[in-house]
Amino acid sequence: MDVERMQAHCLAKPGGWSDNPWEHEYPVVKVGEGERAKIFAFLSRSGVGVKAGATREVADEWLHRFPDDASVMAYIGRSGWNDLAFGGSIPDDELLEAVDESYRLVVSKLPKKHRPDGWDT
Repeated sequence: MDVERMQAHCLAKPGGWSDNPWEHEYPVVKVGEGERAKIFAFLSRSGVGVKAGATREVADEWLHRFPDDASVMAYIGRSGWNDLAFGGSIPDDELLEAVDESYRLVVSKLPKKHRPDGWDT
């Protein structure tokens, strides 16, 4: 997995769009519009930050399964966000599934009228 492939996967999600509010090397990927837009993936050269579970306890399963390649994200980790590394022990298909789940968790919290068509397929 690399950041370009992951970004393409994220942007293929209904309503997915890139933003760079902090002028980092790579953007975050959001869903939703305007002030209601929410991040579902933090991209970096070395991995992706995702909403890995509805709770910290659920997200901790990644830490147990992949102790060398999954870590709690700084600042927002208490809310179930993890960093997942590219090129390590996490298979590419599981990285893609983690982004899919992050997207699902984030979109499901948006008001129904702000959810993109086809988000739950």
